[in-house]
Amino acid sequence: MSGPKQPAKPPVDIDNGGPATGTAVKSRTKTKKPAMYKVLMLNDDYTPMEFVVHVLERFFQKSVDEASRIMMHVHQRGLGVCGVFTYEVAETKVGQVMDLARQHQHPLQCTIEKDDDGE
Repeated sequence: MSGPKQPAKPPVDIDNGGPATGTAVKSRTKTKKPAMYKVLMLNDDYTPMEFVVHVLERFFQKSVDEASRIMMHVHQRGLGVCGVFTYEVAETKVGQVMDLARQHQHPLQCTIEKDDDGE
């Protein structure tokens, strides 16, 4: 047998300590987009243009036409953007380019720079 029934207690709003208002609010954490970095290729007078085009096709998935355009931009202006990536991806791509250039004894240089265009 059970004792006399007691009235049900109203739900308690845990955040404020008072009675619940009946509205559940779920807060969402806004994720911040990662900083992006440009992979830059620097011109030199020794690396063959065909090698630069090959690097752009292989590591940056550029078509022959786009790779040729970027290569000419680097050749004429001294510097060109190969692509924009998260820091880790940009660093990896720079390492891949530099390793292949070294293997073929070319002085090709690549670097990264923070991309401020996205902000």
